[in-house]
Amino acid sequence: MRRLLLLGAALGALLLAACGGEEEARPVTLMLNWTPNNHHAGIYAALQQGWYEEEGIELTIIEPAPAGADAVVGAGTAHFGISQAESLLPARLGGADVVSIAALLPYNDSSLMALAEEGITRPKDLEGKTYGGWGGLLEQELLDTLVACDGGDPSLIEFVEVGNIDYLGGMDQGRFDFVWVFEGWDALRASQLEGRALGNILFIEHTDCIPDWYTPILITSRELIEDDPDLVRDFLKATTRGYEHAIANPDEAATLLLEAAPELDEALVRASAVYHATRYRAQGRAWGEQEHATWERFEAFLREAGLIDAPVDVSEAFTNDFLPE
Repeated sequence: MRRLLLLGAALGALLLAACGGEEEARPVTLMLNWTPNNHHAGIYAALQQGWYEEEGIELTIIEPAPAGADAVVGAGTAHFGISQAESLLPARLGGADVVSIAALLPYNDSSLMALAEEGITRPKDLEGKTYGGWGGLLEQELLDTLVACDGGDPSLIEFVEVGNIDYLGGMDQGRFDFVWVFEGWDALRASQLEGRALGNILFIEHTDCIPDWYTPILITSRELIEDDPDLVRDFLKATTRGYEHAIANPDEAATLLLEAAPELDEALVRASAVYHATRYRAQGRAWGEQEHATWERFEAFLREAGLIDAPVDVSEAFTNDFLPE
């Protein structure tokens, strides 16, 4: 079905060029990593404002595949995708030559969210608590490392798999005590919209124990970089413009996102837009820029924990070369 959509987009562009005498637009696909949210606000802002069109790009956004964007982009079925460092590095080991071309956020905005009454203020406080998660090896390793680093015993944490559910409801029912969330979405919803008092442990405040890493990221294939570097550059030019707009005009960016995805909670989108406006770009750095040291430390963490079984050359896993100067 997606191939038929791509073919239709390409034929449509050819007809426009033939009838209007305009230069042919390049049909481009971008696969999301999740349902639309403020991590994607710059992309939707650029799309709604026509900035991809100005770069000669006819962008189609597609829903995420069950296996994630890495495999789809690596196979050339989508031109670009949204992924995360923890899946890109194993994907490269598995033969998918995918490359991160921009970080949507300069730091990991993850936290462990708990209700304030649990009394969780530091990693050691997780002893004797129940974690509700996805059952991934990275979750286990991060929690073990955080708690042990704070002098606690990680074996005292109970793990239950809960998937994508109403986290507040699950905590209120006593099914689990804490979960892994993004501060600018689920934690923001709980604190600002639901008025709940939280006791969160922010990952970025514990980089003496665990590494920072890039999540989410924009990816493409090495093949596209080599075959059509101008397309990668033009795509990032429009995308950067979108994120700069979200930084300068968060309320308007929220409106544009809501126009594209009206099913979203408007109050959450607007609150999240304000939250992210000061966080899309690190102070003194360009939007999307990535640091070698961040990738290097995270790769070492995954390898030493046995989450990847061979070294990954991180200099091949990311590039800043296509970001606007």
